[in-house]
Amino acid sequence: MLHILRQIAKTGIKTEAPPAPDDGMVVVARLQHKILKTLGRALTIRQIDAGSCNGCELEIHALLNPYYNIEGLGIKFVASPRHADLLLVTGPVSKHMAIALQRTYDATPDPKLVVAVGDCGCSGGIFGESYASMGRVGNVIPVDVEIPGCPPTPTALLQGILAAIGGHAPPPDLPVTATD
Repeated sequence: MLHILRQIAKTGIKTEAPPAPDDGMVVVARLQHKILKTLGRALTIRQIDAGSCNGCELEIHALLNPYYNIEGLGIKFVASPRHADLLLVTGPVSKHMAIALQRTYDATPDPKLVVAVGDCGCSGGIFGESYASMGRVGNVIPVDVEIPGCPPTPTALLQGILAAIGGHAPPPDLPVTATD
């Protein structure tokens, strides 16, 4: 045994150099740090369908698949507005959903963010304002970021969510608009 210990002391530690961090992991770590700095914890989202055709919901569900892996970034969807930091609202607000949307907004603790999704959420879309529709989400609750598109792509959704977290407008090449 003493012979082996002498050999170890004589040879020293022989290992490979650690690999360089992956560029994708550096971006994820930076994003997680930004979320923690802004909110102090992981970002939680409550998605609300205020009267949409479900096209936007299909794209939102795509954010959870392994390709986009939004939960790997520390962004999670929750069932209760009391646990949410961000409200992701789709569709033109129907008259019957206006009160429910306002109550959900009121139940969300401060600081809260609101993102209007799709052409219907941003402008009322083809439905506009009518006897059955309040129109855009901004007519009922204050909106921080709008993500146009019919429906917007998962990439545009992710860019809009990140723009809302950052508290500033996204770069001009992105199809997302901040409403301040």
